Amino acid sequence: MEVYTDGKIVPIRLEEEMKKSYIDYAMSVIIGRALPDVRDGLKPVHRRILYAMHESGMSHDKPHKKSARVVGDVLGRYHPHGDTAVYDAMVRLAQDFSTRYPLIDGHGNFGSIDGDSAAAMRYTEVRMAKIAMELLRDIEKETVNFVPNYDDSLEEPAVLPSRFPNLLVNGSSGIAVGMATNIPPHNLVEVINGVVALIDKPDITPKELMSTVKGPDFPTGGIIMGRDGIKQAYETGRGSIKVRGVSRIEKMNNGKMRILITELPYLVNKARLIEKIAELVRDKKIDGITDLRDESDRTGMRIVIELRRDVNPQIILNQLYKQTQLEDNFGVIMLALVDGEPRVLNLKEMLFYYLEHQKDVIVRRTRYDLRKAEERLHIVEGLKIALDHIDEVVRIIRQSRDEQKAKINLMERFGLSEKQAQAIVDMRLGKLSGLEREKLEEEYRELIKKIAYLRSILADEKMVLKVIKEEITVIRDKYGDERRTQISAHEENLEVEDLIAEEDVVIAITHGGYIKRQPITVYRNQKRGGRGISAITTKEEDFVEHLFITTTHHYLLFFTNKGKVYRLKVYEIPEASRQAKGTAIVNLLFISGDEKITAVIPVRDFSEGQYLVTATRQGIVKKTSLTEYDSSRKDGIIALTLDENDELIGVKLTNGRDEIILSTRQGMVIRFAEDDVRSMGRTARGVKGITLESGDVVVGMETFRDGGELLVITEQGFGKKTPLTEFRIQSRGGKGIIGIKVTSRNGQVAGIMISSEGDEIMLITLDGIMIRVSVDEISTMGRATQGVKIMRLGENDKVVALARIAGKDEE
Repeated sequence: MEVYTDGKIVPIRLEEEMKKSYIDYAMSVIIGRALPDVRDGLKPVHRRILYAMHESGMSHDKPHKKSARVVGDVLGRYHPHGDTAVYDAMVRLAQDFSTRYPLIDGHGNFGSIDGDSAAAMRYTEVRMAKIAMELLRDIEKETVNFVPNYDDSLEEPAVLPSRFPNLLVNGSSGIAVGMATNIPPHNLVEVINGVVALIDKPDITPKELMSTVKGPDFPTGGIIMGRDGIKQAYETGRGSIKVRGVSRIEKMNNGKMRILITELPYLVNKARLIEKIAELVRDKKIDGITDLRDESDRTGMRIVIELRRDVNPQIILNQLYKQTQLEDNFGVIMLALVDGEPRVLNLKEMLFYYLEHQKDVIVRRTRYDLRKAEERLHIVEGLKIALDHIDEVVRIIRQSRDEQKAKINLMERFGLSEKQAQAIVDMRLGKLSGLEREKLEEEYRELIKKIAYLRSILADEKMVLKVIKEEITVIRDKYGDERRTQISAHEENLEVEDLIAEEDVVIAITHGGYIKRQPITVYRNQKRGGRGISAITTKEEDFVEHLFITTTHHYLLFFTNKGKVYRLKVYEIPEASRQAKGTAIVNLLFISGDEKITAVIPVRDFSEGQYLVTATRQGIVKKTSLTEYDSSRKDGIIALTLDENDELIGVKLTNGRDEIILSTRQGMVIRFAEDDVRSMGRTARGVKGITLESGDVVVGMETFRDGGELLVITEQGFGKKTPLTEFRIQSRGGKGIIGIKVTSRNGQVAGIMISSEGDEIMLITLDGIMIRVSVDEISTMGRATQGVKIMRLGENDKVVALARIAGKDEE
């Protein structure tokens, strides 16, 4: 590459020129555009907007002026960039949902939290907000350096005096080249208290400062979840803060529930959030929302989400947190310019550099005030001399040819300076009155006092800090307000369990993936052969597949046909009426579309010495320690590895010394010791439990119970009990022995259960009919019999599941 220099052609390596030019560009973006100064927390464009308004006298007590006028001033005088860039920056400074303490008082349409843009600059009007005056206070007292503007025709401030810590108070965000900053806004009272704490204890740590500066305080409120992100950000300058919107659950007059959202995380667009929720409902990713509307008005935000009667509002809320910006992460990068260099700062360093700036401002202001006071004292001393010799002064002036000669004569006669002589010559006759003379004496005494005070400040840094402390606390008391953002101590709120009574409940799960919880008292005892009561209203071709009794404080482990396991607390399952179909399991568990729940087991806790034994349709069994399943992962964990075309049919909680009983659809039963199956890892496949005839599959698994009987129920509603002693122990993997004679009359086996005297069972059919039967009423028969009729079935109906109602002591 060749370039022309003074008429000569100089060869230059392209990569070197690119490197140099790009670094120059990068530095200009970093310093002159995208990053705030640590001292006043402003980027150049904001500083120029405020200074231009200050120069034009647009203070908070003057009328609003057209925005276009300010934009024109800023462009013409200080900021030779696009007018849109300037206007957009100005608009953000005026938006109370973007800026914690707005620096501009806007009149007209300045946009909304729904993402609407502001009206054109020819329509809107602005003036400085009252608090912005504190950023510029004392600027005329030579407190900051001025630099030439872009064309050297004017001067602009390199930084503002910034009498409050604006960088932390209003935050800042910007993307430079190769770096970005994202500083959250804070509460003015807390930050100023932090500055005071630093003044009182210079070696304070960021951790100690956190007792004063609790955390970010966003203009839109919200709740910060947990303090870890705040702690990390304040100690290192980087961290991630989880922010949630504020919502509450209300009961409506018709008994249905609704969720009200009143605050959103910072910078979340309300209209887009509502669109996202509507999209999730449309795509059936969230099931249970019946109505969604925005009732926000000038009094505040209000998003209403109405829910179906059968859904748990807390679960829907959790899904909204997971799948929408109702919960959002604020990534903190506390990057700012320190002496023109970008640096990531912790909380203490930010306050330290601000305080250094304030010391500089106070010292420079004091020097300025001292100079002015000394100049005035000099004049007052001259006026005092004149008043003491007034007759002579009048005579000298009268006898002089002109003003210049009068000044020279006065200077010679009384030893005055030119400035003093000029002040005497300019003195009005009214100053000769007694009252004016007294005023002059008073001013003289005040000036002497003031000069002594100003000199004492300059002589002692402690005095400088005292002044800063006094002045900054006045600003705190004048502009401070309450926190808007709450800080929750924990990542998640308190466990709901403490608020829920422990009680026995029935859990029903349908083939179509619906689940519900009901009090056990809903079902009344019926005689054998009764018709049953309708347990659930199902869609066509849906039926109840799992039914069992547990308590509200147990965990439920959900095993799927894909060999994964998920867990929930029972109380997290919404309670529903007897006829209601329940809640879609996809609302409660994060399962994929082609996964289906095949086994569910209630567990009190995950303690040592307990095992889960799983059985598959193809007769594979596996034993794994229960502790391996203790995971709160919402997206589930692997429970076992399945062969192709196999699926899980049963899971039992054991003590490692139990005996396992498997039953097949064709009526074969095998009993073997659990010791035959060695304990394996969670992801293992397992070993053969029973050898199946062609076309046969395993339909049930039970564990042996002393004195118990094997209850077998067939699809046609037949059943019988057989003493367990009739089933000898065999080796794992055998063919088993006949457990029931399967014929066309009684149908294939629907399920098995170990029963004892006094037990009650529930039978459930394809049509959703449920019956509660006492086991004592079912006949005890030999292995190779067909059983007796237990339940009358409608045409084409068949029994699909049974469950034992456990007594409280067995839980």
